[in-house]
Amino acid sequence: MTTSQRPVPTGVPTTQQEQFLLPAPPIQAVTMPNPPISQKSFMATWLFSWLLGIFAVDRFYLGKIGTGLLKLVTFGGLGIWWLVDLILVLVGAQRDKHGLTLAGYGQFKKVAWIVTGAVTVLSMIVSGINAGNGPSESPAAVAPAAAVADAADAPVVDEPVVLEEPVVEAAPVDTVQSWADDAFGTFEVVSQTGFGDNLVTLPAGATAGIVTATHDGSSNFSISVLDAANASTGQLLVNTIGAYNGTTEYGFSSFGEDATLQITADGNWSLTIAPISAAPVLAASGAGDGVFLYDGSAGKLTATHDGSSNFAIIEETDELFSMGLLVNEIGPYSGTVPLSSGPSAIVVSADGNWTLLAE
Repeated sequence: MTTSQRPVPTGVPTTQQEQFLLPAPPIQAVTMPNPPISQKSFMATWLFSWLLGIFAVDRFYLGKIGTGLLKLVTFGGLGIWWLVDLILVLVGAQRDKHGLTLAGYGQFKKVAWIVTGAVTVLSMIVSGINAGNGPSESPAAVAPAAAVADAADAPVVDEPVVLEEPVVEAAPVDTVQSWADDAFGTFEVVSQTGFGDNLVTLPAGATAGIVTATHDGSSNFSISVLDAANASTGQLLVNTIGAYNGTTEYGFSSFGEDATLQITADGNWSLTIAPISAAPVLAASGAGDGVFLYDGSAGKLTATHDGSSNFAIIEETDELFSMGLLVNEIGPYSGTVPLSSGPSAIVVSADGNWTLLAE
């Protein structure tokens, strides 16, 4: 009898004997290893994609340098690439450069969906309210009627009665410049010149300012913003080849506390850093980059551009959920877009001649 058979019962004929197989050994469960998880955080990728995706910060964070550069120079694929990457992150389809799933997606995906949806809905509501509200006018002060009635009823006496006219104090007039100082702070204008790469400390006491720069070199000229730890705050003010003359802003889309300007240049350069209130009123035409103040009512903005590179117009109202990107195109442009009521700052990025008409 082999080890795979049971013992034959006593008295069973040989022809009726049957073999009894021993039970098979138990099958041990095999534990499958968990798939590897990326060291890159889902929450960080979501915030980078949502808030700074137009500058490709999310792809640089995931190590995708090649597509990150392409996304950066196209300003997030004119907004389409930015939206696609944000959706990929929210549905968990975005991976790091090694193809690994982002850490924390299962734990924080509901929070990301709820916050993104809530902010989007609130932005639409606030933008609609702002578009329907025009600038309010202060009512004119009216002299008290009681004083006029008392003067008419005054008795006639030998000596003339001198009536004192009420003193009406003029109400303080709010200007777009005072709004800019209240919203972004103010400081003394700073001017500096130099040659080649350098660092320039930003003035204290303000959260935003304008930078007027010139460059006479022939290679790359760029100005980026760093925080106190020399980490990027996600702002690239200038990035061009060769000579440059224009005005840009810092602070409107900062991802940190701005402290220093990093300059990359191969020629002579000059910088003038001034508060936002020093910007001129909205111009009807110009060329290249510019920053302007607007104090009109809500309406429409008609713009044209004859350059060959990126043409963008941003309106900053200092409101929490303001959607300020009005135009973002490559090359020539002609069109009309909605414009929120002032006070606000208008930022123009261009490489050619442009015109603006607010109606």
